[in-house]
Amino acid sequence: MSKTRKRFVIFATLCVFVLLFVLLGIINGVNFTMASQDADHLTKALKKQHGAFENGPETEAPDQPEGFLPGLLSSMGPDSPEMKSSLRYFTFAFDKEGNEECVALRISAVTEAEALAWARSLRGENKTGWTRGAYRYRVYKTNHITYVTVIDQSRELLPCFRILIISGVGLLVGVLASCAALMYIGKRLFQPLEEADRKQKRFIAEAETEFKVPLTIINANTEIIERQLGETEQTQSINRQVKKMIGLVKNLSNVGVFDEKELAALPCDLNALAQAVGDAMKASFAEKGCKLTIRAENPAPVSADSEAMTDLLTELLTNALKFGDRWAELKVSQEDGHCVIEARNDTTLANGNFDQAFDRFTRLSNAEGVPGSGLGLSHVKEIAKAHNGRVSAKAADGAFILRVSL
Repeated sequence: MSKTRKRFVIFATLCVFVLLFVLLGIINGVNFTMASQDADHLTKALKKQHGAFENGPETEAPDQPEGFLPGLLSSMGPDSPEMKSSLRYFTFAFDKEGNEECVALRISAVTEAEALAWARSLRGENKTGWTRGAYRYRVYKTNHITYVTVIDQSRELLPCFRILIISGVGLLVGVLASCAALMYIGKRLFQPLEEADRKQKRFIAEAETEFKVPLTIINANTEIIERQLGETEQTQSINRQVKKMIGLVKNLSNVGVFDEKELAALPCDLNALAQAVGDAMKASFAEKGCKLTIRAENPAPVSADSEAMTDLLTELLTNALKFGDRWAELKVSQEDGHCVIEARNDTTLANGNFDQAFDRFTRLSNAEGVPGSGLGLSHVKEIAKAHNGRVSAKAADGAFILRVSL
């Protein structure tokens, strides 16, 4: 499976997980909230009755809503006529002197002594809330007497917890099923693109080979002409164009729709690599009259592919060589546990962010008349991404700054 297809499956599965998690979370939240509201409705009814429902049948049958659905909901809710007789609860009353009285004890889960101790522990609590998981309580005062009512809601909460468990299982099954479906869909969706990518890479490899042969012959014949007739303006022009074509062919080999290149992650010192690349390019900067400064004094160990890091540093300095007129600088430092590479050069660009410089075949406004294909910095971005790094570009105070964080 390609990296792009993996990213598609991971992100799409994550979106499904977030969507299901939020949806099921809202459903369960509303479910438990409604259960709390029903319990509070019952404790308020007990408060009106001073902590106990009257025994015996109702003297008058309550009015039943007309219609199937309203009548069904009324018979199932907290106002159900059977609720008063089936509700498990107890109520204790406490006066100012600390005397207590058992108002009602219609529960089998605790004895009267246990219920009294429980009610004492709740006297100083808020007006209503949950206690011991499935019990709803209400503390209220009437005529300077404090009442503590506790009702058993385990029967009503059991369906809520069942729905919560079913939701959790459904979430897991839904995510796994979505992942399997996305892997199947992704395979069919990306198959044409991956095939096009393979053909593109094969074409680029063949084009690279076909270009190298004539370029090698042209270069060799130019050297023969220069030995026989001496160096001329025309042979120098040929050499420049040959070098340009060789660089373009090298950049073409790094172009691909999907980057599947595996890089070795071995310990290396970025400072040492920066010094080596800087020493190799100092002559080119001196020939242009541009001062190059390498700031890489302290060791900067990083786990990376040394060859790829060398290419990255070379591309950064090559960009500085192309667009720097008077000075250029390459700096390697440690920031918050990350290795940071900064390449700077003087510029005429206005202040601002120029992250588009890392896009393929993109050239900024100051690139007019400067040879190049717009692929060098895109190669830097690909190398940084392969090492889980980030790149950025900006112009500030007459300096163009390319930053790579690894």
